[in-house]
Amino acid sequence: MRKITIQGEAGCYHDAAAHLYFKGEDVSTIPCETFQSMFETLSTDASLTGIVAIENTIAGPLLQNHELLRQSSLRVVGELKLRISHVLCALPGQRIADLTEVNSHPMALMQCDQYLRRHPNLKIVEHLDTAGSAKAIAEGHLTGHAAVCGEYAANLYGLEILERGIETNKRNFTRFLVVADPLLASETGPAEKDIDKASIVFTLPHTQGALSKVLTILSFYDINLSKIQSTPIVGREWEYRFYADLTFDSLVRYHQAIDAVRPLMRDLAVLGEYAEARTTY
Repeated sequence: MRKITIQGEAGCYHDAAAHLYFKGEDVSTIPCETFQSMFETLSTDASLTGIVAIENTIAGPLLQNHELLRQSSLRVVGELKLRISHVLCALPGQRIADLTEVNSHPMALMQCDQYLRRHPNLKIVEHLDTAGSAKAIAEGHLTGHAAVCGEYAANLYGLEILERGIETNKRNFTRFLVVADPLLASETGPAEKDIDKASIVFTLPHTQGALSKVLTILSFYDINLSKIQSTPIVGREWEYRFYADLTFDSLVRYHQAIDAVRPLMRDLAVLGEYAEARTTY
């Protein structure tokens, strides 16, 4: 059985992503309350795999998770892109007219703002987790309460779905990274012939044109910079750390490009080399 750490309760979007990525395998998820505790759990058991949200098309990058990944010894071995679609659910037999309160994570509530404003009778109460809200209603037999969560969570906890697709923006997607201990990365990740993406992190000297020179070399080797994110370095004023995703057609050319840019960078670390997710669930 593959054991996967997730942030959130069973039934959350991380749980759904884990089962989708390892579809067909016998999967057991290990819920963790925070991303920090998730990475701590992974560091204590090399046999575990993790799945962690890294960016959302509405909320943007999860900078905390970028930093947790950099500080860990884990390797990125895969990615999954998941459409985030919320449902309103309650105990079986409840109707929307019976409801007085709606519970969910603050981000999910914000993403369903337009729908909830059409129901001013519903008191909005924030919860630590979308799936946790559904679980609390089911286990507490809370009549008059509804949860905003994923359909996966509603079904898991036996709640009745009253409305589907209540999110305001239908183009809401989250990208998840699959991470593993370096010693098990080759077993969990794709075959070498399928590797066409890499995540790296680096710093640059505070000199004119430093980033431009790096980008020019990557372009020369036909490496596509699909994402770049900068974060300030604590204690080093006006200096930044760069997280970048690279896509490529040739693994050989990618390795040549990394060798070419390495002398221009400081603290270059390859977080993982994996296969780009081409299917969005």
